[in-house]
Amino acid sequence: MQAEPEGFDRVLSSMCTEPHPVAREAAERFLATNPGDPGTYPTVAELEDRAITMLGDIAGLDDPSGYVASGGTEANIQAVRIARERARTDGIESPTVVVPESGHFSFRKAADLLDVELILAPTDETHRVELDAVRERVDDATALVVGVAGSTEYGRVDPLGELGEIAHEAGALLHVDAAWGGFVLPFTDHEWTFAQAPVDTMTIDPHKMGQAAIPAGGLLVRDEALLDELAVDTPYLETTSQATLTGTRSGAGVASAVAAMDELWPGGYAAQYDRSQANADWLATRLADLGYDVVDPTLPLVAADVPTPTFEALRDEGWRISRTGTGELRVVCMPHVSRSMLESFVEDLAAVSGRTPTAVPTDD
Repeated sequence: MQAEPEGFDRVLSSMCTEPHPVAREAAERFLATNPGDPGTYPTVAELEDRAITMLGDIAGLDDPSGYVASGGTEANIQAVRIARERARTDGIESPTVVVPESGHFSFRKAADLLDVELILAPTDETHRVELDAVRERVDDATALVVGVAGSTEYGRVDPLGELGEIAHEAGALLHVDAAWGGFVLPFTDHEWTFAQAPVDTMTIDPHKMGQAAIPAGGLLVRDEALLDELAVDTPYLETTSQATLTGTRSGAGVASAVAAMDELWPGGYAAQYDRSQANADWLATRLADLGYDVVDPTLPLVAADVPTPTFEALRDEGWRISRTGTGELRVVCMPHVSRSMLESFVEDLAAVSGRTPTAVPTDD
């Protein structure tokens, strides 16, 4: 086969990135192993335990349990499944899940697959969930309340402490989707961890800002007993039960996640966050200088009201960009996004839009 994958030199909207070299090498070595059969593949099973320990360290969980999933979608589905099974044990036949409008579309998949009702709560002018709206939507049938720690459209962090209080008062669980944000939030002042908020389950993906190879997601639970809600018997394997969704899994994601975290946590990730946030701030300033309304990038994600014709012209120039649900340009400053890439992008934007800066900014 002669086909080659697209390069990352013009990719500005993806929440995935080039894996770190040590993660790539580890993925190749463990490609054919299966952590879903730990009796046969004990080495990769031990690496998975190590991955969960390291993810727990990042997410503020002293005694973590969980597993390396295929990504945020699987982890979010499994969190909903845990909550559904727990609710049914408590006699709730038709459980509901309250999710911010900013929640990832994987929760819609979870609702369809698991036959639970998804109840959306609006966000406010800061793009965070409205707490009063969540309170209005929570009732005796609520199995799960979801909070977002690094939303996919605006990079926002919901008030997770308050969401946890609302959930627990109703007898529900709190799930935090930190799939993208989990590897940048440790270097901010946001309160998002198990240690800072009453979080029960969390999605955190090494294959995003963690720079592991795809697929390497993560599901963490505060209480190991929550995984029992997922367990099914596995009579032909050497282990007697399995809590994962996919069963057979390549060890590539597990090994690459461990390799990347070994190499980069915490100093490498801290330096990368500083670079990414500086790039996001730089881009936001340049877009504002061109006259666009820009959403303040509190994490390394920039959204701006670039009109559709200009957006399409940028796509024609080869830029891989996307839009928010309300049509704004969306740029994610991932590790592969360099300042020179952004400079070229802004030059093309000025050219296709015919706009010139209202001021000439200077770098610090």
